Amino acid sequence: MEFFGHIIDGEESGPAGPIADSVDPWTRSAWARFPVGGHEQAGRAVAAARRAFDEGPWPRMGFAERGEILHRLAGLVESRAAELGMADTRDMGKPVAQSAGNDVPRAARNLRFFADHARMATSQALPMDSGHHCYTRFEPAGVVAAIAPWNFPLMLGTWKIAPALAWGNTVVLKPAESTPASATMLARLALEAGMPPGVLNVVHGYGPASAGEALTRDPRVDRITFTGESATGKAISTAAAANLTPVSLELGGKGASIVFADADLDNAVRWSIKAIFTNAGQVCLAGSRLLVQRPVYDEFMARFVEAAEAMVLGDPARQDTEIGPLASIEHHHKVCGYLDRIAAEGGKIRTGGAGDGWFVRPTVVQDAPFDSGVWRDEIFGPVVAVAPFDTEAEAVGIANGTRYGLNGMLFTTDLNRAHRVSAKMRAGTVWVNCFFVRDLRAPFGGAGDSGVGREGGDFSRDFFTEPKAVVLQLDH
Repeated sequence: MEFFGHIIDGEESGPAGPIADSVDPWTRSAWARFPVGGHEQAGRAVAAARRAFDEGPWPRMGFAERGEILHRLAGLVESRAAELGMADTRDMGKPVAQSAGNDVPRAARNLRFFADHARMATSQALPMDSGHHCYTRFEPAGVVAAIAPWNFPLMLGTWKIAPALAWGNTVVLKPAESTPASATMLARLALEAGMPPGVLNVVHGYGPASAGEALTRDPRVDRITFTGESATGKAISTAAAANLTPVSLELGGKGASIVFADADLDNAVRWSIKAIFTNAGQVCLAGSRLLVQRPVYDEFMARFVEAAEAMVLGDPARQDTEIGPLASIEHHHKVCGYLDRIAAEGGKIRTGGAGDGWFVRPTVVQDAPFDSGVWRDEIFGPVVAVAPFDTEAEAVGIANGTRYGLNGMLFTTDLNRAHRVSAKMRAGTVWVNCFFVRDLRAPFGGAGDSGVGREGGDFSRDFFTEPKAVVLQLDH
């Protein structure tokens, strides 16, 4: 089995101390091992990042010099696409066509974008009438604790570290305990790209009473960025509050796809399928609620169910596989628990259900009441609840009837309606006639239980820096 150690201050740890297995969801057997870090390892990593920030060259480099290293890292990521993609596939069961074909290129794009964005970003010059002049500076905040989720391990890991590093911070990255491999591989490549020791550290371990909690409580940490469950985000906020550490939280979602009667149905079916069944529904942005206007409900549902039933389930290492197993046996039990309650709550499974091993087939649920678990909770699996609607106001009301507010999708050929409904939806991102199309300059985050703050472009700059005003008196 392969071993993926901590990387602290430029050195990778060996297999000493507590060791855990990473289980391949397809084979349901261990394929790799990693060390289980705790308070000691997290503390050493923060100390290394603190020294690298306070004494090392990284925050004192120019944007161009840091950018060159980040671009080299992006090139190494691209050159190892097959290896990095397969690591995420074996860790969490994602089809390799998605991990190597989508996630790795997007990870490299994150690194390249933020390297260039930091170099080209502008600050403010504010001439004053009083014989003074004011301008702004954006200085690195310090040590960043980046806690990444298991569903997009490499891509969301780079989404966190790329802006932090580009603006001159040092980082301790803690991947999810079930997906350790690509984080260690990324840190190895960073050293190969010429990143100084201590600038990017990786610590493996669990959350509560382990490495994750230690990072969130450490007073030497200046920023915390986290993607994951809403309950964990609340715990991190509580821990960070003791040190007044700023947090950026991208949490759960219960996105709604709204299909109006005037929509291009072929396009709406294609994107709605992607919105819920990509990565076996293990996506915070998943369109797990589907609202279809009544005049086209029957036609749309016939096409949607046919497309769902045609999806290829199987070995995630095969290029033609569209849906792999769920990421763990625990998560499989959770998703199947929701399926087991659907009939009792008044719903009906039109197609899908539990499959062999850790699989759940693309599942379409009809007739479930709006207060049922399948409508209310973030199931995080390939399960979509569907309902018809009559009016625009009704659709918006149902879509906004959730404690989450991460994203929504709407499908219409009426441009006025597109603008009108987008404005009314309570969501951090609204996609019109598409899904998961990103501009890295745009804000990303959510309202309600979907998180705190926004990242992307200038929003990432503002979070990962300490903006400073400088006011000069001019000579007379």
